[in-house]
Amino acid sequence: MRLNGTVIVVTGAGNGIGREVALELLRRGARVAAVDRSQDGLMATAALAPGASSHSLSLHPLDLTDRAQVDALPGAVVEQHGQVDGLANIAGIIQPFVPILELSHEDIDRVMNVNFGGTVNTVKAFLPLLTQRPEAALLNVSSMGAIVPVPGQGAYGASKAAVALLTETLFAELQDSSVAVTLVYPGATSTKIAENSGVHLDLPAGADTSSMPMTPAPEAARLIVDALESGAPRVLIGKDTRMLDRMSRLMPTKAVTMVAKKMKSLLDQ
Repeated sequence: MRLNGTVIVVTGAGNGIGREVALELLRRGARVAAVDRSQDGLMATAALAPGASSHSLSLHPLDLTDRAQVDALPGAVVEQHGQVDGLANIAGIIQPFVPILELSHEDIDRVMNVNFGGTVNTVKAFLPLLTQRPEAALLNVSSMGAIVPVPGQGAYGASKAAVALLTETLFAELQDSSVAVTLVYPGATSTKIAENSGVHLDLPAGADTSSMPMTPAPEAARLIVDALESGAPRVLIGKDTRMLDRMSRLMPTKAVTMVAKKMKSLLDQ
């Protein structure tokens, strides 16, 4: 799909990868409906796109877990831009770094409601419009944690695994439609996801982070926008994700054990 002149809805556009995706889309000539729960975050994104006008960038502060707000969003985007050609679900939060046994039901519900429920809400709201377009794109972001379990992020991984299977089902169901469906698995990325999730992450003294390569958020965003343009069905971002994807298929037990050892320092806080 040629992005120039298209209208793409981007969730999580107030920070991190979502912000960088919105900015990259604008650079490629797309118009962006930026969605985030933080009005301040959206304003900061807009400030980083000084050439953007209300015609090319609209800001939509809302809670993705609020179905009524999400159901009203397509109408607001069409009123502003006249059409919707793509949806990029980037928004997501992590959980506190604790084992499932110590994780509250409230924290589990919050992660599932935002990561999976929010994705379901936007897909249900926008898919009727997307299927009417001659070309359209639907992209959902899962996680490396949906490929191999990460101790201390069990609910987060489960929510992202649910996003993955939902997206694969949509790929199967929309084979004969004009909608290209893409599933993205990012690995460790340089963002403020912990801070934006309300999670305090304090690495213990002596923790070894040298083997935790981080993909810069702008690089992750470039690959995501490339996928929107090409319609690639599956995208792995980062050397860590590509390595774990191979290991999970060839040596699944070894992959789980390796990740568990690397994450032990976080769980021992």
